[in-house]
Amino acid sequence: MKRGTQLRRSVAVSAVLAVLLFALPLAVIVPYQEELFSGDVPVDETEREPFRPGELDASVTLRVLNGNTVEEMTLGDYLVGVVRAEMPASFELEALKAQAVAARTYTAYKILSGGNHGDTADICTDSTCCQAYISQERAMENWGDAADENETKVEEAVRGTDGQTILYGGVPILAVFHSSSAGQTRAAGEVWVNDLPYLQPVDSPEDDDTIPNYYSRVSFTPEVFREKIYASYPEADLTGDMSGWLKNAKTDASGSVETVDVGGVTIKGTTMRTLLGLRSACFTWEVQDGELVFFVTGFGHGVGMSQYGANRMAREGADYVEILTHYYTGVSVEAWSGLASFTNEAES
Repeated sequence: MKRGTQLRRSVAVSAVLAVLLFALPLAVIVPYQEELFSGDVPVDETEREPFRPGELDASVTLRVLNGNTVEEMTLGDYLVGVVRAEMPASFELEALKAQAVAARTYTAYKILSGGNHGDTADICTDSTCCQAYISQERAMENWGDAADENETKVEEAVRGTDGQTILYGGVPILAVFHSSSAGQTRAAGEVWVNDLPYLQPVDSPEDDDTIPNYYSRVSFTPEVFREKIYASYPEADLTGDMSGWLKNAKTDASGSVETVDVGGVTIKGTTMRTLLGLRSACFTWEVQDGELVFFVTGFGHGVGMSQYGANRMAREGADYVEILTHYYTGVSVEAWSGLASFTNEAES
């Protein structure tokens, strides 16, 4: 009798173990059976929806030289990458819209004027040649916790200005821009060779207290200064007292140096900026402790739209059209579909 009872207990235990052996895996699998056995790939709920440009921007396909690779993308996708790279996403939305329109216009101008890349590409991502560009992945890594908010603003700036272009006489302009001016922008002819009617000096509201490095200071020992000048102007006479090396500075209304005599050689202020690595051509200088010290205001060439000025205008209530028609003289801002037909003809 005792032996039979033990046998029944053993059978019962075995039955329970068998149930657990088969039931536990099912308990784990059943809640996820759709994901495990379905042919569909699970969706990452955190992944952003792809950017969808407006109708006009989507109708233009660009060949973009990115490094050594030519990539095809819509004008809208390209512009989002440009705005990410060219203007802080923390700026006001209307300033970002102004940047998007300027970038679209600059792109159209480059393509219509023949560009720099022949039949290879329409535009590139090198800021020294065309415009800066940054991918969504890299930008969002840089933005950190503000990534989603910033990307949404940039995409809205491009989509919300679909096809909008800055025109002078019905033609896209050379819509150059810079970071910050010295309170007034400069005429194109003061910086480059040719003047343009829509790139004329205008007042620019700059928040000098909030602009990073709005005022900068750079110093050079006599040896370093000579090296930098002699590399391009070996005929300059940089002997004698250092206080007499720079003379007769001619400045424009913004305070930027148009020309200055350096060791008896007349040099453009923009050239001096390049030779010395200054943030702008709005500079003064003095001798301090045996060195030449330059005091610089603003950042960039000073022509066209000031980005920090645009942001202040936006903060004070101006929309992107008001910003653009302020910085570019005598222009209109309107939807322009000419680039689509031009790029389609080029591809056929």
